[in-house]
Amino acid sequence: MDETVAEFIKRTILKIPMNELITILKAWDFLSENQLQTINFRQRKESLVQHLVRLCEEKHASLNDAALLDIIYTQFHQHQKIWDVFQMSKGPVTVSFRETEENAVWIRIAWGTQYTKPNQYKPTYVVYYSQTPYAFTSSSRLRRNAPLLGQALTVASKHHQIVKMDLRSRYLDSLKAIVFKQYNQIFETHNSTTPLQERNLGLDINMDSRIIHENIAEKERVQQITQETFGDYPQPRLEFAQYKLETKFKSDLNGSILAEREEPLRCLIKFSSPHLLEALKSLAPAGIADAPLSPLLTCIPNKRMNYFKIRDK
Repeated sequence: MDETVAEFIKRTILKIPMNELITILKAWDFLSENQLQTINFRQRKESLVQHLVRLCEEKHASLNDAALLDIIYTQFHQHQKIWDVFQMSKGPVTVSFRETEENAVWIRIAWGTQYTKPNQYKPTYVVYYSQTPYAFTSSSRLRRNAPLLGQALTVASKHHQIVKMDLRSRYLDSLKAIVFKQYNQIFETHNSTTPLQERNLGLDINMDSRIIHENIAEKERVQQITQETFGDYPQPRLEFAQYKLETKFKSDLNGSILAEREEPLRCLIKFSSPHLLEALKSLAPAGIADAPLSPLLTCIPNKRMNYFKIRDK
């Protein structure tokens, strides 16, 4: 095992939290059970890493072995990457795609050039579900590699075209649920059996009964609209939605500086939250927004987009 592989394995193990180390090492399935039993997990991590590297040297670990360990670590920490979604299509041929299978192919790409070795510390990860036209890739700073990656995906999956979708998130499972329209199936549902009238509506018991009745009726209306819009199940997890607006200035006043402007006015609006769709779902019931919400906010899962461009018709 050369120094490059040893350093690669060392850096990967250092990233792994101690409480996950044995689980990831077993999933790697490179070291034998006897070798794993020689590891003292109570020692300092630096000493533990050195011991693990020596065990890997004894088994002559290759670059592919080290890359596999890195893939397994990334599978455990998918949310540390921002994932883009690509949709592929066939040529003029009639094709039917089956529902997605749970088994995905994980691909790790270390980029290099004809003059430099592949950089093992800035790879691109690709998750591809066979028999579907979708691939998920971790965002790469090296934009020049995007065409090469797209070409490789289309050839390997026997498609003819690939398009980057306007959808991105750190949560790979949520992206998968949105593009395969499974968000009402794979997430645990939580139906409430308590009638709305019996729930605590936060009303003052000394209030006029007519006001209480009106509040209950309004809350029931909002609850019904919210359930019809979002469903009665947890939402896929997205962190933001971005809207780019382009519009021509319209005015009845002649000679206005803006009226003579040929370029459209541009505006960027971004909504962000640790769990955006759940936050949007709670706005109307909390009294922060009127029900129903704008379709521009509620259409995100159905449109399979969280990047929007809005222009004049």
